[in-house]
Amino acid sequence: MTVTTQTLSSDALLELDARAKSWVVSNTQSFSEFQSSGFSLMFAHIGHRNIRAMITGTVIAFLGVSLILIFAFRSLRIGLVSLLSNFVPGFMAFGVWGLVVGEVGIALSVVMAMTIGIVVDDTVHFLSKYLHAKRELALDSQDAVRYAFRTVGRALYATTVILVAGFLFLGMSDFFPASQMGRLTSIMIMLALVVDFLFLPPLLMLIDRKRAG
Repeated sequence: MTVTTQTLSSDALLELDARAKSWVVSNTQSFSEFQSSGFSLMFAHIGHRNIRAMITGTVIAFLGVSLILIFAFRSLRIGLVSLLSNFVPGFMAFGVWGLVVGEVGIALSVVMAMTIGIVVDDTVHFLSKYLHAKRELALDSQDAVRYAFRTVGRALYATTVILVAGFLFLGMSDFFPASQMGRLTSIMIMLALVVDFLFLPPLLMLIDRKRAG
């Protein structure tokens, strides 16, 4: 049997497949074994599996990175702070994408794996300079934040601009999956810098203030 439908989302296509199988089982006796097929259905299953794997792998990766940073920086608080600052850009990027576009295709299921190194790298550079200022230069939290901005702020800004510009060129591709991947990657890299510049410094100063109090 061949079924032709309008363009459906992966969720709608998988739901239609489940309903069709349920109907066949309930209303026919001639099909003891049957299997749905088709490129759209195949990619719908692949997309769902990739997204589930991406979520699981991302959580494990971020927890592993935070554990390493706890030992590297010799601070549980800093490790937990890095976990937050690394997680937030991904949630924000997919939230913005969900509001604007409303669906996540198969190409977007690899974006988190592509950008995790960039997000973590920005956070590590900022935190390392902050801790250097606190421990080696004996600066207070506000001056340590200023020191981190002076030493790595421009470098983080420059690399972010270059990477965002590069992926925006990919976002102009006529190949739809590549275009989506380029746009979402650009959003995530840009939000990673926003989080490191606007969210991370106040959080560090707040933690130090509570610790001192």
